Amino acid sequence: MKFLALLLAFAAGIAHAQTGDEQIALDTPSGQLAGTLQLPAAAQDKPRVALIIAGSGPTDRDGNSRLIPGRNDSLRMLAVALAGEGIATVRYDKRGVGASLAAGPAESDLRFETFVDDAAAWVGKLKADPRFGSVAVIGHSEGSLIGMLAAQQADAAAFVSIAGVADGASNILRKQLAGKLPPDLVPENERILAALESGTTVDPVPPALMTLYRPSIQPYLISWFKYVPAQRIAALAMPVLIVQGNTDIQVEVAQANGLQRAKPDATLSIIPGMNHVFKHVRADPALQAAAYSDPSLPVSPLLVKAVAGFLHKPAPAAN
Repeated sequence: MKFLALLLAFAAGIAHAQTGDEQIALDTPSGQLAGTLQLPAAAQDKPRVALIIAGSGPTDRDGNSRLIPGRNDSLRMLAVALAGEGIATVRYDKRGVGASLAAGPAESDLRFETFVDDAAAWVGKLKADPRFGSVAVIGHSEGSLIGMLAAQQADAAAFVSIAGVADGASNILRKQLAGKLPPDLVPENERILAALESGTTVDPVPPALMTLYRPSIQPYLISWFKYVPAQRIAALAMPVLIVQGNTDIQVEVAQANGLQRAKPDATLSIIPGMNHVFKHVRADPALQAAAYSDPSLPVSPLLVKAVAGFLHKPAPAAN
């Protein structure tokens, strides 16, 4: 316990390191995407830079969601901590979120590839910036799949998955709903999922399932369901780090193991005691819920050590 306390104190010190940040934007045909460039405090020639991609839903560049009260600031803290390790980062509000709200399309026009193309464009912007060396991609949760696709598309130098899943989104949804639906909705749910997996929209949708499968979201689900992370990570040619906390109540360690089996040359780092938002919290539902809204909890120093150590390894000659 004393060792853990020292580590947490160390992390808090990192979080207050004198690093600099500046606003940065990506111009797209449908509007600007807003981001934050976090720079190392110590001047250095062409530091490595990493693009940080947030998870699902209205999660903003700092790791906070309007659907969850309060803040956890997980992505902001990670960016500051990495700056303390000499690594620059860019984190951004996805289109339709935060300061990028105006760039969001109508729900019926949204596709998973929209987020992938945006991330790839950010990588391209950073690769063209003469201030930086090689460009890596860090994807958290759903951002892991977005990140691995964008890293391949934009030829990034390295990829880091944090709390990413190995299974396809439709199978994850099946597992999450198993045993939770009324008996009469079980076949209906499977009928809808099977149709969307085959690329076909569904009508009608039972009212009880409308929130999940409303007509306006079905094209997005079809575009998302066709990507299986385990298959996509296997195709990456750059160095890969897979990180997973073992007290994450949203993503099981088995998912990280599945990614590593698909990509045997990837580095796997299981962080003891780390939850989904990078905080050291026991796997107790009440404590976990509180941690999602507590910005006073520092991010895991073991996470920072794993990611910084990986990114400080010599980059491939070509980026």
